[in-house]
Amino acid sequence: MFENIEFANPEFFWLLLLLPLALLWYFFKRKNEMASLRISSIKGFTVSNWASKAKPVLFIMRLLALAAIVTALARPQTEDISTRTKTTKGIDIVMAIDVSSSMLARDLKPNRLSALKEVAANFIKERPNDRIGIVGYAGESYTKTPITSDKTIVLNALNDITYGELEDGTAIGMGLATAVNRLKESKAVSKVIILLTDGVNNSGFIEPKTAADLAVEFGIKTYTIGLGTNGNALSPIAYNSDGSYRYGMREVQIDEDLLKEIANVTGGKYFRATDNESLEEIYDEINKLEKTEIEEFKYYKYEEKFRPLIFLAGIFLLLEWGLRNSIFKSFI
Repeated sequence: MFENIEFANPEFFWLLLLLPLALLWYFFKRKNEMASLRISSIKGFTVSNWASKAKPVLFIMRLLALAAIVTALARPQTEDISTRTKTTKGIDIVMAIDVSSSMLARDLKPNRLSALKEVAANFIKERPNDRIGIVGYAGESYTKTPITSDKTIVLNALNDITYGELEDGTAIGMGLATAVNRLKESKAVSKVIILLTDGVNNSGFIEPKTAADLAVEFGIKTYTIGLGTNGNALSPIAYNSDGSYRYGMREVQIDEDLLKEIANVTGGKYFRATDNESLEEIYDEINKLEKTEIEEFKYYKYEEKFRPLIFLAGIFLLLEWGLRNSIFKSFI
């Protein structure tokens, strides 16, 4: 009941030290004022001793009233805190994901695409205040989901990304241009593209450098990620008769110079992910680099609780006055 009670003026509690002093003073004073009379016999007297003995109750009532008043002066109150947050710098992010056949390579576990989807999902969950969209590209590109603040939609779209939806190839320029198109009308303070590929641009009718220039024109920062181990990786090389993939060792080729240039001209940064751990670290770093500024407003509501104490003090004083002028009147 009293767990959340706080006192605005706790210094008034020092006055409670007067109560035991007043109690000592009263009993010394009463002892000195009591007169004694010696008589040979009290036969014939009707003595009612209870009222005389109970007389100190009147002073105790006065002390209780004083204690209630002192506590009221200390201003007991309850505090209710409500919080409201305001996003002052929202960020719109588009993740451009390579979904070519090479993304099924097994140098990341269980393969590049699955590893990416797991890490990207964690990244999305850690951006509750931002709008995120997804673009997929291989030999061509398409928008999987436009930028939205509904993370359930984004996560479902990410989970649905798979190889085979597009003509095979690696159209980096197309993927970047589609992502730019999703962000060019954005009114967000910060606009970001995270472009991931595991190959060399070999498809599409838009050059990657042209797409990068478009990103610069619309003020869009681009982080680029080259995905794949250094050397060779177990990758799909052909189809088996049952439609499954036949795997073999293939050299990992990533146009790092191109990815670095795209990142540099747009104000972003290039990363190389060679395993699951480094891919996760890259997304963690991007998460730290692109921080959404949030303002938090706290509202304090105080409810004063001194009124019942004043009421209680009034009852004690009224009761003391009534008893003093009725039952105890002849003993005072």
